[in-house]
Amino acid sequence: MTTEASLLDVFWHDDVLLHDTGCGLFERAASALLALQMPHPEGPERIRNMKAILERGPIAPRLAWHAGRHATEDELVRFHDRAYVAEIKQAAHDGRRLTATTSLQPGAWRALLASAGTTLAAGRHVLASERPAFALVRPPGHHAARAVADGYCFFNQVSLAAVDARASGLKRIAIVDWDVHHGNGTQEGFYARDDVLTVSLHMDHGAWGPTHPQSGSVDERGSGRGLGFNLNLPLPMGA
Repeated sequence: MTTEASLLDVFWHDDVLLHDTGCGLFERAASALLALQMPHPEGPERIRNMKAILERGPIAPRLAWHAGRHATEDELVRFHDRAYVAEIKQAAHDGRRLTATTSLQPGAWRALLASAGTTLAAGRHVLASERPAFALVRPPGHHAARAVADGYCFFNQVSLAAVDARASGLKRIAIVDWDVHHGNGTQEGFYARDDVLTVSLHMDHGAWGPTHPQSGSVDERGSGRGLGFNLNLPLPMGA
């Protein structure tokens, strides 16, 4: 329950744990620093530990927890192509490898809906309460474009929340993406729009693969009406 003493509202849904990523490789630099190898860098263990730290750590008394929810397919297609949503739904029921690093096991659909819906719930709570909120969800989303899965990402949660906020009447939105990787899916989704400013701070990786044609360079600034509304800040390793 939210109180005046609360520092942050946190949104959570147990179904985000249902997505099984199996085994996967950590990046070489990160792998060398780990004491123990987890099965996958984006497995359910990661988010279980994050939840435990929030619940048991020093700021636990200042957190107010809220129940998340599932997104509807109509909400998903406000950002993603309808045919793509149908493709991901089928893949999440049957199991399928979508790229070399990105796959779905049977039964993952509920996790994808919970991740998107819980983020939407957090966004709407911010609009209603004017308080900051945190959606603790997985799988992640910033590599997912309108019709492309990439980098462990299937639906772009923050983009869905931005579109939802625009539909609620918010005139200007900024998405600040802070990650070792470029937020290419988010960039692509708003590249020609002037109502959402997209900013990505990431390690300067250089060339990517076919599912990530964007470079993440400072030269990618938007197009058409969106020119100047995309900002990339590539940083050297260790920054």
